[in-house]
Amino acid sequence: MPEALLLKGVSAGYGETHVLEGIDLTLAQGESLSVIGRNGVGKSTLLETIMGHTTLHAGEIRLRGDAIGAAPAHQRALAGLGYVPQEREIFPSLSVRENLELCARPGAWTLERVFELFPNLATRLGNAGTQLSGGEQQMLAIARALLTNPTVLLMDEPTEGLAPVIVQALSKVLARLRGEGDLSIVLVEQNSRVALDFSERTVVMDRGRLVYDGASERLRREPDYLASLIAVQ
Repeated sequence: MPEALLLKGVSAGYGETHVLEGIDLTLAQGESLSVIGRNGVGKSTLLETIMGHTTLHAGEIRLRGDAIGAAPAHQRALAGLGYVPQEREIFPSLSVRENLELCARPGAWTLERVFELFPNLATRLGNAGTQLSGGEQQMLAIARALLTNPTVLLMDEPTEGLAPVIVQALSKVLARLRGEGDLSIVLVEQNSRVALDFSERTVVMDRGRLVYDGASERLRREPDYLASLIAVQ
């Protein structure tokens, strides 16, 4: 069985600018992976490159064995990539229901199942995106991505700017998603505690490269080692 996601020798950036260099990464079906590192080291660019929002200068990207490196973003989404961007990018003038129904595709994730995961959304169906709190907007962004019924879900800084109590609630949701059958997840997260608790495997990035790819437990157990990786210049 092919990997859910494979990046081999990937160098990418914006226009002629190179941000990622020589990225080799695989994600098994049903596996979860956390990506951490300082601001500006290429974490978000990694997800945007997988989604097709950057210039691919070298290397290949495969989704369940199929080459997608030359495919536009909408084709990658149809092929099974779900994306929760850092800015959430919900449709502010549309209601919660319209945001969800606009993106829904047939599959295991239905409105009912999403409401079981995010009961707050079920009570806010008629509210516009602008009438939601930051936490509710993040819930909506995740729910919308799930309703595309992806095989690989990419999440960029889902806890950013949220109150600690909301971060705690969202962490519980992430833990539930982690156990959802064949769904593979890549979580970019600035909060290293959330990231290391989320997955058994963590990648640390620095200056567009991977400087660690291994057990999250080691990074939890050796905070000085983690600090040295994060501080690599």
